[in-house]
Amino acid sequence: MNSVLSESTGDNGSVNKGALQGALHGIRVLDLSRVLAGPSCTQVLADLGAEVIKVERPNIGDETRHWAPPTFSDDTSAYYATINRNKKSLTVDITTQAGQTIIKQLIAESDIVVENFKVGGLKKYGLDYDSLKQDNPRLIYASLTGFGQTGPDAKRPGYDYIIQGLSGLMSITGPSDGEPHKVGVAVVDLFAGLQLTIGIQAALLARQKTGLGQQVDVALLDSALAMLANVGMNHLASDKIPPRLGNQHPNIVPYQVFAAEENAHFILACGNDHQFAKLCEVLEVNWHKDERFMTNPARVVHREQLCDALNTRFAKQPRAYWLEVLDRAGVPCGAIHNVAEALAMPQVEARQMIVDFKSFGSPVKALGNPIKLSSSPITYRTPPPCLSEHTDSMLADLGYDSETIAKLKADGIV
Repeated sequence: MNSVLSESTGDNGSVNKGALQGALHGIRVLDLSRVLAGPSCTQVLADLGAEVIKVERPNIGDETRHWAPPTFSDDTSAYYATINRNKKSLTVDITTQAGQTIIKQLIAESDIVVENFKVGGLKKYGLDYDSLKQDNPRLIYASLTGFGQTGPDAKRPGYDYIIQGLSGLMSITGPSDGEPHKVGVAVVDLFAGLQLTIGIQAALLARQKTGLGQQVDVALLDSALAMLANVGMNHLASDKIPPRLGNQHPNIVPYQVFAAEENAHFILACGNDHQFAKLCEVLEVNWHKDERFMTNPARVVHREQLCDALNTRFAKQPRAYWLEVLDRAGVPCGAIHNVAEALAMPQVEARQMIVDFKSFGSPVKALGNPIKLSSSPITYRTPPPCLSEHTDSMLADLGYDSETIAKLKADGIV
């Protein structure tokens, strides 16, 4: 598969280095976050054109550098490459006074700070929002924590898996007759990272009007609760505890996985009565005229009867047959791909959703950014950086001479 290439791309996906600037060009972000949630936010900002300086621990770096296998041929871990392209790597020991001085110098020239330390964790270094806004009132200080800056649990550490459990998300995920399941990726981390991105962009717009920055406070728990969406609202409306339905939808029937001949599974998603009537036409039945199944509320009540009948019908033909006839009739349906099949879809190539950094001499391939802007598109400027790759140049820009930089390295500060 041919992949998206490099700096920026034209409408046809060809390389067009340096011709375009991203929507956030000129915005500087100091990224004090690590692992997944915070770095996923700063990668979006970087893709949109912001300069993102990723601050890492000397000699160790972000934990995800070591979350391997798998790795690419240059030993970059796939996990680290997931959320760290388009960034500069600066190593600084922020527990030292000299390291704190470097960070404060950078913050003085930055628009945004992103951090995911425990609440109060940066105050002892003078790197908390209340301390920094005194010298830089335009600073946007984005904090991503497990439970937020306020409340009785504010100081507790937060982890995606734990939050999936606490939030109720796991209680509605998995087979109805089995144990609760987490989602296959750290979806709470990623969802919270996107919400932090939205909050930062809103703060940038507000700053244009007021001239002042502010703190953006996003919590994993809050994000996970928001993810409950209609299921959470079902509880608020009925006071009933939502059940775990496996692949079924709590409010729509039929809207789930069915088994075709030889137990080959596919998804059927009838979102309205018209689509259900089309399904009945394909199956050559009159269920859409049966009072038990005529409307969606009725189908929800008689879910088990209808789905048993559908499974009996679908088992008589191969999956490919059902996908073809249902699609032709306008009934929403789809195959269930593995990851390799998903990434090999022609639509994925057409939408430039795989980024290949080989033109930079890097073996890294990464999943692309789904945001498509017509006038200031996403740019892929650099692969994930090597640890401390930009330390010397960043310090030189701050006015440190080579002798001072060498001493800072010798002392383990950078």
